[in-house]
Amino acid sequence: MKIAVNTRLLIKDKLEGIGWFTYETMRRITKNHPEHQFYFLFDRKPDPHFIFSQNITPIVLNPQARHPFLWYIWFEISVHRFLKRNSIDLFVSSDGFIPLKSKIPSVNVIHDINFQHYPKGIPLLTRHYYKHFFPRYAKKATKIVTVSQYSKNDICKSFNVPPNKITVAYNGANLTYTPVAINEMQQCRNEITNGKPYFVFVGALNPRKNIPRLIDAFGLFLKTSSLDFYMVIVGKPMFLNKDIENALTRLEERSRVVFTGRLPVNKLREVLGSACALTYIPYFEGFGIPLVEAMRCHIPIIASNKTSIPEVVGDAAYLVDPFNITSVANAMHQVATNPELQRTLSAKSAKRKELFSWNKTAEILYQTMSKIIET
Repeated sequence: MKIAVNTRLLIKDKLEGIGWFTYETMRRITKNHPEHQFYFLFDRKPDPHFIFSQNITPIVLNPQARHPFLWYIWFEISVHRFLKRNSIDLFVSSDGFIPLKSKIPSVNVIHDINFQHYPKGIPLLTRHYYKHFFPRYAKKATKIVTVSQYSKNDICKSFNVPPNKITVAYNGANLTYTPVAINEMQQCRNEITNGKPYFVFVGALNPRKNIPRLIDAFGLFLKTSSLDFYMVIVGKPMFLNKDIENALTRLEERSRVVFTGRLPVNKLREVLGSACALTYIPYFEGFGIPLVEAMRCHIPIIASNKTSIPEVVGDAAYLVDPFNITSVANAMHQVATNPELQRTLSAKSAKRKELFSWNKTAEILYQTMSKIIET
């Protein structure tokens, strides 16, 4: 079979959640199924690292699709034309976008539809594009894959999609993430927080990640506990967000919040594994890969009790109301001062990680593809 894959988010050193999903699943599927020919569709010259096996042909289609107008041109003209001219049997898209004009069967991965519930944090044109096209993408797709039962229910309800059209495939995490040794931990802390313990957040800094409230909660924690802690925030801003700057202005000890930007996997493993706890309190999340990365590092997790997050963490996290900074600050205090709680949460993290692997994700995605290929 000839299978075309939307790989435009495979960009060297810039992989976020969807990019990692694409990388980890397609790396396995292409290697495990040499009987198929895969066409990876990029919107710029790809890094050779992303051409995983000999049965992959990289294709660069113009224009570079990084703006709503260009998204439309890329999918509805460039991708559609390629699929038609090359007699493609199946189109797989891992970012929710598919060409509506195409008659080619498709598997569409829609990770979440946060824009449906919290549109305010998204630029106006992007917001309108999502709200107009994603219901159509969901109905047009032959099959949909999503990353949590929460997201499946949300897509079904919001877009009137039958449940039997959607398959859940949980995300995994890179096997590089492992527990950090004591000496390695201290070296990392010396490097980024003057040797002091810290909480860590990992993720793209967009509004739904709730960074301003996390900073406010950390400020309250410092005031009420008098503990010598830092907050480390790992990630790159996705959209301009003045609320983060305002929260930093409110913080009396601004120097205690450290922004690292995006980190390579090896370094992120050190920073994550050296933390007192992952503090991950988005008010909307389709899955949350950093949760599994933290589990693999065996560190305690403080997590939001909203949307998909309780489904992902189970009992392996201290759950908090992400809209209540007192709740978050209290959780920080409990985890920072209670060694028994730290040990319990760490042990539960280590056990919970076994539920998630990219091998499982890739197999479920391929099974969904196979149902169409074999038809």
